[in-house]
Amino acid sequence: MKEQLYVDQLITETLEKNFMPYAMSVIVSRAIPEIDGFKPSHRKILFTMYKMKLLKGNRMKSANVVGQTMKLNPHGDQAIYATLVRLARSNESLLLPFIDSKGNFGKVTSRDMKYAAPRYTEVKLEEIAEEIFKDIDKNTVDFVDNYDGTMQEPTLLPTTYPNILANPNKGIAVGMASNFPSFNLKELCEATIAFIQNPGANLIDYMPAPDFPTGGEIIYNASDMQRIYDAGLGSFKIRGKIKYLKQDNMLEITEIPYTTTVEQIIEKVVDMIKTGRIKEVNDIRDETDLKGLKIAIDLKRGTDYEKLIAKLFKFTTLEDSFSCNMNLLIGGRPMVLGVKAILMEWLMFRRNCIKRGAQFDIDKINEKLHLLYGLQNVLLDIDMAIKIIRETNQDKEVVPNLMKHFQIDEVQSNFVADIRLRNLNKEYILNKVGEISDLEAELRKLEELMSNDKKVDKVITKDLQQIIKKYGQPR
Repeated sequence: MKEQLYVDQLITETLEKNFMPYAMSVIVSRAIPEIDGFKPSHRKILFTMYKMKLLKGNRMKSANVVGQTMKLNPHGDQAIYATLVRLARSNESLLLPFIDSKGNFGKVTSRDMKYAAPRYTEVKLEEIAEEIFKDIDKNTVDFVDNYDGTMQEPTLLPTTYPNILANPNKGIAVGMASNFPSFNLKELCEATIAFIQNPGANLIDYMPAPDFPTGGEIIYNASDMQRIYDAGLGSFKIRGKIKYLKQDNMLEITEIPYTTTVEQIIEKVVDMIKTGRIKEVNDIRDETDLKGLKIAIDLKRGTDYEKLIAKLFKFTTLEDSFSCNMNLLIGGRPMVLGVKAILMEWLMFRRNCIKRGAQFDIDKINEKLHLLYGLQNVLLDIDMAIKIIRETNQDKEVVPNLMKHFQIDEVQSNFVADIRLRNLNKEYILNKVGEISDLEAELRKLEELMSNDKKVDKVITKDLQQIIKKYGQPR
């Protein structure tokens, strides 16, 4: 009799045991952004560049960055580089790019324009990246081991503005997806400040609609937009920008919807010409250059250009829909939230970052004050301290003898014992004693900050105001 090589099992049990772990892995570890506005793949690249000190100085070969990122991301160099390309200014995928790039990084508006290999391109972090790493070395966020336990990486980045709403972000997971539009940074920061000051504020008054890196014009429907702001779900239409040049009898397209490409538009127009649906066009060509995107359409004599434009909007992706699905991870759980709810989650996250940073400073100040209090006791009778050290027979007995005479602990005694002889002058002593009062005043301020959310919100507001002043741009 043959051995039975299978077991009977309910399909629900099989799915729970085998499929759900995979689905949750894709949702949590790959496809859905978190409250800092990044997916793990983005965060690993940017943190690697931060550790490589690429906030300052010259650009570095992309190949080097990709290689270093593999210490945090084992998915392979091609996947890492493709993600890096989308973060770069030259690619124009982001309204607020994080990587200053040199070389051919392709264009989000072009399907066929391929980016150059990483050995040919160079990168460094944009200045705005300072805002996503601010105080990261002050325990503002949690760190975890990388995949092989040789390094640590942050679980989130302590962004000083709501980056989750500042850039387009799309992800396809298992059983769910995410699609965020981008909002103008200046308007977003102003709306966040208004929300901090008045949680009942109507955010649409401050940022009336999304803003995209490829430009275009949103066909505004107030009720549809309000639904997106309230529920995080819905769609709106975007049109490209078309200008009629009377002298040349041609149409010039300089902006297209974020959801389409130049090739897609041209191919559709060519197809419509071939099938006779458009008879007014002599030629269509891509004239995109270093100055920017441009699609030129030569018209036949006597063409009613307004009717042609209406036809292009109707039958091509020069007018396209953007479907919003503001699905993000909050504490490892996917949630679809409206704009106000997202700002509330970000505000709680940012408050926690500031308090953790303040606690870090408090701990450091307390450590320093502890040493200075011990030094202060010794400085009251410095001659006795010198006498104790001189009369001690063995080096290992110096610290215990100081502890015993001055009633200070081992840490304080080691600090005193390590002071160089040349520093035992009046100026040094006065400076150190004066430092105590300054540190105590700073400590009181930090403790007040820790206990008062309104003061924390003032810090957040000040950061947002500085970002508006430094990085704010018109729509």
